[in-house]
Order: sequence, then structure tokens, then C-alpha cells
Amino acid sequence: MSEVQQSGEGLQKTLKQRHINMIAIGGVIGAGLFVGSGAVINAAGPGAIFCYALTGILVVFVMRMLGEMSVASPSTGSFAVYAGEALGHWAGYTIGWLYWFAWVMLVAFEATAGAGIIHGIWPVIPNWVTCIVLTTLLAFVNSISVKSYGEFEYWFAMIKVAAIVLFLIIGFAVIFNLYPAMKSPGFSNFLDRGGLFPNGLGAIGTGCLMVIFSYFGVEIAAIASNETPDPAKNVKMAINTVIWRILIFYIGSLTVITFLVPWNSTAVMQSPFVTTMQEIGIPGAAAIMTFVVITAVFSCLNSGLYTSSRMLYGIAEKGEAPKMFLKLNKHGVPITALIFSTVVSYIAAAFNYISPEKVFVFLINASGAVALLVFLIIAVSEIILRKRAERNGEELEFKMWGFPYLTYITIACLGAVVVGMFTVPDLRSQVLTTLGFGVAVVASYFLFFKKSQDKNKNAEEYQKVSGN
Repeated sequence: MSEVQQSGEGLQKTLKQRHINMIAIGGVIGAGLFVGSGAVINAAGPGAIFCYALTGILVVFVMRMLGEMSVASPSTGSFAVYAGEALGHWAGYTIGWLYWFAWVMLVAFEATAGAGIIHGIWPVIPNWVTCIVLTTLLAFVNSISVKSYGEFEYWFAMIKVAAIVLFLIIGFAVIFNLYPAMKSPGFSNFLDRGGLFPNGLGAIGTGCLMVIFSYFGVEIAAIASNETPDPAKNVKMAINTVIWRILIFYIGSLTVITFLVPWNSTAVMQSPFVTTMQEIGIPGAAAIMTFVVITAVFSCLNSGLYTSSRMLYGIAEKGEAPKMFLKLNKHGVPITALIFSTVVSYIAAAFNYISPEKVFVFLINASGAVALLVFLIIAVSEIILRKRAERNGEELEFKMWGFPYLTYITIACLGAVVVGMFTVPDLRSQVLTTLGFGVAVVASYFLFFKKSQDKNKNAEEYQKVSGN
């Protein structure tokens, strides 16, 4: 054991409320908004706003459920712990390892994407060198202390928030004819090019399938709140702000884009924010957005390494990962878990340069549908744990609205998304690969961990009976 563990200190609770607020905001604002929204607009037209609104409502419900469980029982392992309590150790083990894997793959993906952007600015630097440097830099930030992670994430998120708020102010000023440099197009782009749903209502369903994954990361605040002095209070505040975060950043941005730029423009498909700013006449729009996107990459790497290390630490606490991942450095950082996550991300990123069309694509696909599985497991766990608490007469401080009806509706909608993914070839391969990988993880639990857990349980029961 490390010195920190021996002293009983464990993870350091040095994150502040402002850190949690920005971590929550930063988890929402990413490539799914800056880049991915272009594909959604191209598929659904102006109706893309409804795609983000409908899926946003589902995410708000899921986060409320997570908040209920987190306030009742704060835990570093978060929903993986709750899944284990609700469905059995195999479920917590499976979702914990899948979530860890998804974030490690996302770190590799974002590092290679960021390296590609930087290579476009400074071609003399090889992509793989930049990839390693970016990942190592943010791993070092995480190794210093959890406060270091929080401080960096605070400023990364602040830059993204400032950029979007400025974008919204100028955009709505144009829409309401308050911006002298451009005349408002009115509803022409919004309604005159095939109407609100130019590709039919079915396109809204397709758009929702694409959008649901944009919200992956919103749950980080619940994990990070465990490293604050008052986890229950901080997680409540973070969860309660999910609604306005989605409303302002996603719905607001999509409204501005679809009002000011034709939805079927090829430029929107490539870069909706840059295209909109160029339409307004903002000088250096491409350079501004490049800076913001690079910041988003840094933010994702920072959060990805933090989240993967904490999830690995959390499942190790339950005996579902090697005990070496419990080792903390003198600042209370799970250093072995962080190093292991970083090394695995290096290996995954290397496949992008060695076998980009086969191995790397397979790895990304294997993690592609994990977000959806996480949302589903949170909802199912909440149903079971809430009913268990009510049977035991426990009074919950923070509750899901409209229980159990809204929870069942959310599960049904998430299930419909899973079914819908099978109708889209690209998404079908993701869900099939993720499910196949998930089966392998479940099998590994019964092969390697169940026997040892049964032995520990029997030993504990023996000690109780013997009175030792």
C-alpha cells in the first residue's frame, strides 16, 4: 500500500464547487457539438434541433437517476458500483471495465485527432510525436493532484463556454437584426428549403441515433464529486444544472446555425460553427474555431485520463481489478491506474498509424456503444435500488421525478435507440462489436474474479460465525 492509503487518507477531496461546475459543463461541450452537429444537420435539416432536444431530455432523466444514487451513496466507482449493488457483481464489473475501455479509446482517438489538427498548422512535427506529447502532458497534469486536473479542466471549459456564449450572442443579434454587419435571413433558411423536416420525420430518428453519443461525458461530474469535501451537495448542484447546459449550449447553438446557414450546405456538413461565423463575417473564423477545437481535445484528454484512472481505482476497490490499481501517490492520485490507462491509450493510438482501417477501427467500434450501455445500466440500477430503498423505509434526499414511470419510459426510449442502431450500417457495426466485447468481459468475470470473490465472501462469513 502507498503511504496515503496506510494513513487512511485515500483520494484527496480538494476539488471545489467551481471545478465541479466546469467539469460538468466541459463534459457536455465537445466534438459532438463542434463537429458532429454538422452531420446531424445534414441528415435531419432544421429538425436537428429536435434531435438534440429529445435526446437531451433522455440524458437529463438519466443524470437525475444517477444523482439520486450518488447523493444516497457517493462512490468513486459511481454507476459501476450501483450496477453491482443492483444487478450483481458481474454487472458492476462489466460496466466498469467497459467504461474504462471506452475512455481509454477516446483518449487515443482524441490524441490522434488533435495531432492531425496540429500537424496541419506545423507540418514539420510528425503526427505520432504530437500524439504522444499531448497524452503525456495531460497524464502529467493528472499525476500532480486532483486539484491540478480540476484547475486545468476549469480553464479548458471556460474557453469553450466563452466561445459558445460569444457565438450565441452574435448569432441571436443577427437573427433579431441587432447586428449591423449582416441582415437577418429571417425564417428563409429555417423553413424555405423543404421545411422543418426536409428529409421526413424518419430523419429525426436517425439524427437521434447520432446525437445520443454526443452527451457521453456528462456523467463525469458525478464521479469527480467524490473528490470534493461535500460529495452529495456538489453532485446535486451539478445534476440540477444539466437542463440549462443542454438548453443553452446545444439547443441554442443549433438554433443559430440552422437560422443563419442553409442546412444542405456542404460547408455545414464539414464545420457548422466555422461556416456560420464566416457567413456572419467574423474575421479569422477558421483560426478561432481551430483554437477552440484544440482546447476541446485537451479537455477531453484531461477528463479521459482522469475518468479512466478513477474508474479503474473504483473497480479495484471492489476486488474486480488487480489490487495494484489501488496504489496512490503522495498527492492521493491513483498513480498505477493512471499510468496503466495512459500506456493502453498509447498502444491504441499506435494502431491508428500501424493499422488504421482494421485494428484501430475495431477498437473504436468496440467502445462505440458503451455510452448507451452506461445510460441503460444507470436507469435499470435506479429502478432496483429505489424500490429496495422504499421497501427498507429509507428516505432519499434527492429523487428521480415521476418514479417509476419516467424511469420506465427512459429505459424504453434507450432500448428503442439500441434497436434503431441496427438499421444504420455504421452504427450497427458499433453496437454489435460493443456487445461482443461486452460478452467477453462478462466471461472474464466468471473465469477470473467470481471464484476469488466467493472465497472472500465465505471467509468473511466464517469470521462472523467464529466471532473473530
